Amino acid sequence: MLLLALTVGCGNGTEPHAAMPPSQPAGPPRDAQHQGLSGPHGDHTSHHGGMVLMSGDVHYEVVLAKNGRHEIWFSDAMRNELPASVASAVVMEVARPDAPLETIQLAIDDAGEAWVARSRPLEGDGIMVKVRYALQGEPHEIELPFVPSTKDAKDTKEHQF
Repeated sequence: MLLLALTVGCGNGTEPHAAMPPSQPAGPPRDAQHQGLSGPHGDHTSHHGGMVLMSGDVHYEVVLAKNGRHEIWFSDAMRNELPASVASAVVMEVARPDAPLETIQLAIDDAGEAWVARSRPLEGDGIMVKVRYALQGEPHEIELPFVPSTKDAKDTKEHQF
């Protein structure tokens, strides 16, 4: 009986993945845009509380905190963490309305996992942040509106009285 079940299940002339929905790896749910994808670029969920972006097959997560502590994390197409050293010359420019441009040089953290820096606190509306870095010798740049990290929301809730 077992042999018959295996023969019917495996010998139907189709590849197993064609008849079955893609499997989901254990862990946090995927973002809505990439729901159900299990291959490269199938996971754009935040692993560090920031905004996940892509440059070719490399993902990078920009974490902007209201208190001025910022991080950039790099990962591969499958969202496996990469050492911070895959990038170089990481800089942020913070443009606040009615204030001079603040240029921030990021440095690799002590663990070698992320690029980190401190700036003046990010308060108010209309703040734009430009991120520049080199990846495999190629320059990359993106400009983002300031969106507080989910760490900010968590810290605020934890410190409410």
